[in-house]
Amino acid sequence: MSAETSVPRPRESDVDISDSALFRGLLSEAEFAFAFFDSETRFQRVNDVFSDVVNVPADRLTGHAPAEVLAADLSQIITHALQAVVEGDAPVTESRVRVRSAEGDTRHWSLSFSPVHDDAGALRAIALVGLDVTESRQTEEALRRSEERYRSLVEAQSQLVWITSPTGAVLEDAPQWRAITGQGLEEYLANGWLEVVHPEERQQTEEAWREALRGRTMFEWNYRVRTRASGYRHFEVRAVPIIRHGRVVEWVGANTDVTPQREAEEMRGRLTDQLGAAALRTARLQGATAILAEALTVEQVVQVIIDVGRTALAADRSAVALLDTDRAALKLISGEGIPEASGASGEEIPLASTSVMTMAVNSRRPVFAESPDSLKAQLLEAGGDEEVLANYLANSDERAWVGLPLLAAGRALGALRFSFTRPQKISQEDGVFLEALAGQCALAVERATLFEREHRTAETLQRSLLPDRLPVVKGLVLAQRFRSGSRHVQVGGDWYDAFVLQDGRVAAVVGDVMGKGVKAAAGMGRIRNAMRALALTNPPPAAVLTGLDRVFEATEEEEQVTTLAYMVVEPVTGEGTLAMAGHPPPVLVSPQGTAILCDAEPGTPLGWPTSRRQFRFVVPPGHTAVLYSDGLVENRKRGLDAGLADLCNVVTEAPPEVVSSPHMLLDFLVDRMLSGYEQDDDVTALAIHVPPVTKSD
Repeated sequence: MSAETSVPRPRESDVDISDSALFRGLLSEAEFAFAFFDSETRFQRVNDVFSDVVNVPADRLTGHAPAEVLAADLSQIITHALQAVVEGDAPVTESRVRVRSAEGDTRHWSLSFSPVHDDAGALRAIALVGLDVTESRQTEEALRRSEERYRSLVEAQSQLVWITSPTGAVLEDAPQWRAITGQGLEEYLANGWLEVVHPEERQQTEEAWREALRGRTMFEWNYRVRTRASGYRHFEVRAVPIIRHGRVVEWVGANTDVTPQREAEEMRGRLTDQLGAAALRTARLQGATAILAEALTVEQVVQVIIDVGRTALAADRSAVALLDTDRAALKLISGEGIPEASGASGEEIPLASTSVMTMAVNSRRPVFAESPDSLKAQLLEAGGDEEVLANYLANSDERAWVGLPLLAAGRALGALRFSFTRPQKISQEDGVFLEALAGQCALAVERATLFEREHRTAETLQRSLLPDRLPVVKGLVLAQRFRSGSRHVQVGGDWYDAFVLQDGRVAAVVGDVMGKGVKAAAGMGRIRNAMRALALTNPPPAAVLTGLDRVFEATEEEEQVTTLAYMVVEPVTGEGTLAMAGHPPPVLVSPQGTAILCDAEPGTPLGWPTSRRQFRFVVPPGHTAVLYSDGLVENRKRGLDAGLADLCNVVTEAPPEVVSSPHMLLDFLVDRMLSGYEQDDDVTALAIHVPPVTKSD
């Protein structure tokens, strides 16, 4: 007998995996985009997903190169990737590709390009596989923004955040807390924050904390904490339970160091008790002087005066009026509605009327009225109307008044008025303090008035150096935006220009002469005029920059740095050439709202020994090229690379109606790029838009 010991063979499938019909079926059912290119980078086969993504039928793609059938921005990305595969014979991945769908929304795709070899190892084809990663990108972006908001909120509030388990045990490190307390990581994880609470407050604090844990209620407390230097600081704490599905999963607490507030309160008490009123008045005057020194405009100075009246003097009402010598009146700058004894309560108080402010200005001396009787006596002596005065006192809650003249070199600038709803004893020392305060306020008002006048003059000078209008050219739309970033009376070196050449083409330039003041403005004027002359004589960008180098060497100082981007463009077609001298790259905005930064060689600033080159730069119909100064993308908190990335992202956020209008586009870019940042430099932008070709054209 013999036993059958052979293993049964599995049943073979009837499916032939080499069957082309099966291959086509798999591609048609796949959720990824697929494209197959020959070694000459022409489309050979695509699936429906890829055709839908690029919004081009499959039969129009087959046999063509990407540049022949796809949008300019997408074809450029795919062509570069295919060339990289051919040259490097290795896979290439483009993980950040934006594609505008037929519905108008932007989708994010990750494209992988892989070489396909024959049996001999020669490159025969290239396969493209694309995955839609929009949802994951959006999720990542939402998470990043949420984390940034949380981090910014915590940092802005100077809070120390810590986390415990549902039972109150410390599970995670809190580096900020340990940096203050000096606890080691093991010590902190073992004993937690209660270990460094002041011994006199520890038991009560722990009991309150345990009560909050049991009741799952918010924990709010304050206590002293031992610091690394063995001293104690005052902290306020707030902790809340994080509840999921009815259960506490963790506690999140935030400690705020309130020591400065506590110390300030204690200091005020010590000054009152130990140093007396004289020292306190001196400190207040120094504080007011420091704040007034930072105020630039009259409006800012007036606001400081109002704040000082409320804080240093504890006044219930404050008013500032400036003298209008032509009208022989005081013009009320703030404190509208402040009643005057003469009945004048509008924005203008005639000097001939009798009031606390007019008495101070006319006499060049302070007016102190500690009570209604004191005010009545002084105003009647100055010729006031007794009936008007009696009516005012009967209907006003004010019970003490101070009027101070604003004097600069003996000349009256205006007056201050402080009033109190209670009688106010004004000592001789108080009078000295108030006169000194008025002197500081007068200097600040005079300085602010001069600043505003000179600032207006400086702005007028800077704008006079720029063209008053842009040329109107058929087949081209030009737009510009200039926003001064100078907070002081200095002109900047940013400039732009656009003009028509003899052959009908248009020259456009944006430049930046580094620095501020008349020196920078003069350099800007020389370079702008020289550039116009050179461009009208020999317009190619490389030739113009070469000529400017010679002009710069002859007229400008070696340490002066000047950059610019200059292009010549043909109306209607958008064909153009570009040259740059150390300037940020122009950005090309497509009708679909995508942004492509020019990758041409940036070159060196003017005057540096170099061979100038020019590059072909096309603005296809419907597209917009934007030239700009570095103030748009760079500031103290944002580097150039981050700024360029932000600029491209902002472009993608622009609505279609904004993208199609160069004027709206510049407003959108400037507003969004400066949002959240303090502008510390001039911002200049020039848009060159080639209208799309219509049937009538």
